[in-house]
Amino acid sequence: MTNRLGTLILLALLASAGAAQAQTYPSRTITMVVTASAGGVTDVVARAVGQRLSEKWGQQVVIENRGGGGHILGAQTVAKAAPDGHTLMVAEAGTYIINPNVYPKDKLNYDLDKDLIQITGLVRIHHSLVVSPSLPANSLAEMLALARQKPGSLTYGTAGLGSGPHLNMVRLEHAAGVKFLTVHYRGATPSLADVMGGHTNMMMISVGSVLGPYETGKVKMLAIGSPKRLARLPDVPTAAETVPGYTAGTWFGLSTTGGTPRDIVMKINAEVRQIIGEPAIQEQFVNKQLYEPMTSSPEEFSQYIRAETERWGKVIREQNLQIAH
Repeated sequence: MTNRLGTLILLALLASAGAAQAQTYPSRTITMVVTASAGGVTDVVARAVGQRLSEKWGQQVVIENRGGGGHILGAQTVAKAAPDGHTLMVAEAGTYIINPNVYPKDKLNYDLDKDLIQITGLVRIHHSLVVSPSLPANSLAEMLALARQKPGSLTYGTAGLGSGPHLNMVRLEHAAGVKFLTVHYRGATPSLADVMGGHTNMMMISVGSVLGPYETGKVKMLAIGSPKRLARLPDVPTAAETVPGYTAGTWFGLSTTGGTPRDIVMKINAEVRQIIGEPAIQEQFVNKQLYEPMTSSPEEFSQYIRAETERWGKVIREQNLQIAH
């Protein structure tokens, strides 16, 4: 009886301590690590959320871009930070579900279940296939025909090894029976710059990120990876109209260091969900960029990651997808 009472008292003290920490959080500058270079969707989402958090909490939110290394470097930084919620990570799906499927644990140096705590999903996006204006192809069918004539000669840029833009191109290769040459970048922005400049032939990128270059003729948009044509771009066909069953997109999430008190995690979760749901954010950010909100509880987000990791692991094994080329 005495042991049980002692345990209950200890649990009560721990709960009280966690609540007290949440009340004083944040007590200093928050570092939001972005696992990609500046300018891409990961960065844009992080800056929008970070700015509102700073306004709400009266503490500075510093965006730290740590691209490269297959988005591993940023995750490692957050995994090794102090477990107090003052270091956050905004990452693309590849960081969560692709890396664990393609890299050995000693290469990753972080465990999603132990070293990181998932806070919430943020947004989903559809990818578009864009090509350089100089490429002699005006449709997905023409581009694939060109690729079949010259196997391995057409180049595509990625947002990093194992990123959504990378893996979705690998899937297109497999689905269409073609072969491209991969060029890896530290994010979507430098990759897009080289497509516009004609240094690489094409890439997968979020529709919202490339609307400006597309509308000004700096790239050609051959297809969109959505299940059906988008109302905003009714004349751009879906990729599935040429490659049946093919879709392409990705999503982004928010995490923090493993061991961070649950009260702090839940405080961040509540604030971010509220921010994503704000009418001004919906109008100026989500709708304008053609994003789809995907906020949830930490448990729901963790469950989603596990399901997606299993699903993509199966795809990678069954289709023998090799992304490290």
